[in-house]
Amino acid sequence: MSALLFEIGTEEIPAGYIKPALETMASDLIKSMDDVRIEHGDYKVYATPRRLGIIVDNVSAKQKPLVTELIGPPASVGFDEKGKPTIAAEKFAEKAGIKTDKIKTVNTAKGAYLAAKITEKGGLSVNIFKKILPDLIYKIPFPKSMRWSDMNIEFARPIQSLTAMLGGEKIPFSIEGRIDSDRYIYGHFFMKPQKIKLADAKDYPDALKSAYVMADMNDRKKLVLKSIQKEAKSVGGKIIEDEELLDIVTNLVEMPFPVVGSFDKKFLTLPDEILITSMREHQKYFAVVDEKGKLMPHFIAVNNTKAKNMKLVANGHERVIRARLEDAIFFYNADLNIKNETRIQKLKKVLFQAKLGSMYEKTERVKQIAEFLSDTLKINSDSKKSLLKAAQLCKSDLVSNVVGEFPKLQGIMGRVYAKVSKEKALAANAIEEHYMPIYSGGKLPKSKVGAILAIADKIDSISGVFAAGLIPTGASDPYSLRRQGIGILQIILDKKFSFSLKKLIAESLSKYKGGPELDTKEQTLEKIYAFLIVRMENILIEKGLSKDVVYAVTSAASDDILAVFNRTKALEDFKLKPDFSSFVETFKRVANIIKKANSDKIPSEVDKSLFEKKAEADLFDAYNKTFAKTDKNFKAGNYSKGLAEISLLKPNIDFLFDKVMVMTDKKGLKLNRLALLKSIAVLFERVGDFSKLEKFHNQNINRGNVHYHKK
Repeated sequence: MSALLFEIGTEEIPAGYIKPALETMASDLIKSMDDVRIEHGDYKVYATPRRLGIIVDNVSAKQKPLVTELIGPPASVGFDEKGKPTIAAEKFAEKAGIKTDKIKTVNTAKGAYLAAKITEKGGLSVNIFKKILPDLIYKIPFPKSMRWSDMNIEFARPIQSLTAMLGGEKIPFSIEGRIDSDRYIYGHFFMKPQKIKLADAKDYPDALKSAYVMADMNDRKKLVLKSIQKEAKSVGGKIIEDEELLDIVTNLVEMPFPVVGSFDKKFLTLPDEILITSMREHQKYFAVVDEKGKLMPHFIAVNNTKAKNMKLVANGHERVIRARLEDAIFFYNADLNIKNETRIQKLKKVLFQAKLGSMYEKTERVKQIAEFLSDTLKINSDSKKSLLKAAQLCKSDLVSNVVGEFPKLQGIMGRVYAKVSKEKALAANAIEEHYMPIYSGGKLPKSKVGAILAIADKIDSISGVFAAGLIPTGASDPYSLRRQGIGILQIILDKKFSFSLKKLIAESLSKYKGGPELDTKEQTLEKIYAFLIVRMENILIEKGLSKDVVYAVTSAASDDILAVFNRTKALEDFKLKPDFSSFVETFKRVANIIKKANSDKIPSEVDKSLFEKKAEADLFDAYNKTFAKTDKNFKAGNYSKGLAEISLLKPNIDFLFDKVMVMTDKKGLKLNRLALLKSIAVLFERVGDFSKLEKFHNQNINRGNVHYHKK
């Protein structure tokens, strides 16, 4: 058993390309090894801007032998009466590559047949890796690839070296006859670029470390963090936590050499977000704050090379950031001279979507939807005023100079400019919050006003794009509708908003005067509704709720998202009760009887004068008492208590089935009994479709990407 080393040395790969490339490289290599029966242990990946590497431990020197059984002709034709092999047996032995005395007989479902065990000896792993490793290079995906020289291979950046070893043995192969694998690696491009000869694959990390390359990304990240914290401490500050920037910087250097720099205090008059973004986005500098969290006139830059005079390096960074901040302060001051109302008018020339009009038109729609939601949720008048003002201004910063330079500041600058123009804090903050969540798992709006505005903005985008016939597919979602749909649902649950989802969709669709292009508005509404319910189901399942319970609830009624969550949670808890299975069986029996009958002909009311048996009267009385209690609990959102009340009907239902023939030949009597059972079915369907529970326990059902819930 030896270690396998494979490294692709390149020119500098963009930081964002490295991690996905490594994941694919590792998974493909391990799969290939498993497919060709090369036994191995654990693996570890290594990467810097100039290399992608992997070491696999305990790799076998040979393939594992493959033993297969070949079935031949029936035994009856394989040997003659004297037990000698026939021509059929000889031909079979020849095909199997064995002697006739090695033929065995096996019993199959069709009878006795000739059989032979064939052992395929394992080849040398080195020889197999000669084929596997070159193929691996071609399979690594990148957002953008390039060709160089006159070669046909495409890669993120030109490949400069290939290192492939199994233990102390080189694995020889070539790419297009131009780039040969070897046992050499290269150190830091500037500080120690010489060839380093490896005696064994396992020496790789230490050999690189001695050449100023820390190839282990996790170790390098820890060192980056430790060193920038040390630099910040040297000026009495600390780093603003930024995990994303830390990851980027880690993949920009092979060994970190940070320096602390300074800038003119006049730039501290800029909003913090502009300063931080200016340093972060263009230069990948870390901002520094004091103990109170206030920005200091310092930054930390992480270099890939250690200079003799690091102070000169810091001065170079300071000149660069000074120019950036001068631009930023110019843009900001220019924006302050423009009124918000002027920016709103400029939105008429900013396209939202070719078929859906301008950003100005979108703003008008969002404002109307926000007003509809504010009335539905009955927020107070002051909050409503702030909401409508925020809706009017929510997209105005898109035409500002600062957002033009730093697109990530959209919403943030809207909040800043609103505060500068003396708008209420509630309205200003809602402008920033309406973009939330910005990414999956991101922060949700804190204020109710911001939450309502966020829902209004997102449902307008979803409705418009669906109406334009641009529905997301499995592979394509260019308008991020899935993320926006999930955002709506997460906000509803977080803020405990209770309203009709279908009414919200209908209100949003009504704002598009031209109407949908491909469907009627009713059809579009159903598609959007189904789209959101699938997102809701996924959210509930990710929260740890059982699939069968989730689907049982959403199949019954899904229009109120908060109620869906509360019903699912209640049913999930109810499922843990010891008598749950028998409870479901009873109510399933009720549902099945009604299903087999023609439900359209079942009376809507029960006529107790038609009761023949005490069991009918007892069940009807129990139902009426239960309905009153259950209805009160359901309206209060207490589905657990409501379920508990429904479960008390089980003895009466079982007693009815024992004493009464529901499907009697007497038509009037039968319909009345069906009406009684239907009343009970409607009662428990307010929680969920209980028939789905057993179905999803016993079989895996593929629901697909889009489905409809019509009630």
